[in-house]
Amino acid sequence: MTATAEMRARIRAGDSEALGELFDEHADAIHRHALWSGGDPAHAEDVVSLTFLEAWRIRESLRPDGDSLRPWLLGIATNVLRNRRRAARRHREALRRLPVRDVVADFADEVVDRMYDADQVAAALAGLRALRRADREVFLLCVWSHLDYAAAAEALGVPVGTVRSRLSRARTRLRALAQQELTGTRMTPVEQGEYR
Repeated sequence: MTATAEMRARIRAGDSEALGELFDEHADAIHRHALWSGGDPAHAEDVVSLTFLEAWRIRESLRPDGDSLRPWLLGIATNVLRNRRRAARRHREALRRLPVRDVVADFADEVVDRMYDADQVAAALAGLRALRRADREVFLLCVWSHLDYAAAAEALGVPVGTVRSRLSRARTRLRALAQQELTGTRMTPVEQGEYR
C-alpha cells in the first residue's frame, strides 16, 4: 500500500492523527488559495479551519484511490469560499433592506489597499476579482496553488479540457484587466479579450 493510499485509508477510518498530518502538510496551500481568493488574512484562516472541518465531516466520501490529497482539499476549500461569498451576499442584501441611518464612511478598503506595496499586486487582485468565478477558481488552483490540469479538474469536478479553456481565457482577460488597472485606461472588449 502506498503512503497516499494509507493516508486515504486512515482519513476514511477517522484517524484524527492522520487529519493532523494532513493539516501539517496542506494547510499552507489552502491558506494561500484562500488568501488569493479573498485577499484577507483573517478570512483565509477561517477558510483553512472550515476546509479541514468539512474534510473531517465528509471523510467517508474520500475516494480510497488516487494521488495527492491536495486536490480534494482544494476542492473543499473552493466550496467553502463559494458558501462564504453567498452568505456575505445575503448579509449585504439584508443590510440594504434596513432603514438608512447616518452613515460614517468606511475606510477599511482604503486601509487594506495601502497595505499592498506593489501596484502590480493590487492591479492583479482587482483583475482577478473581475474574472468570472469559474475562471478565477481555475486560475487560483492552477497558477497560485500549482495544481496540474488533472488535479484542478478533480478539485472542481469538471473535465480537464474545461480547466484548460478556462485557464487560457482567465490568463488573457487577467492580463488585460491588470494593464487597464495600472494605466487607468478603458479598453474595448476586443482589447480586453472579453468573452461571453
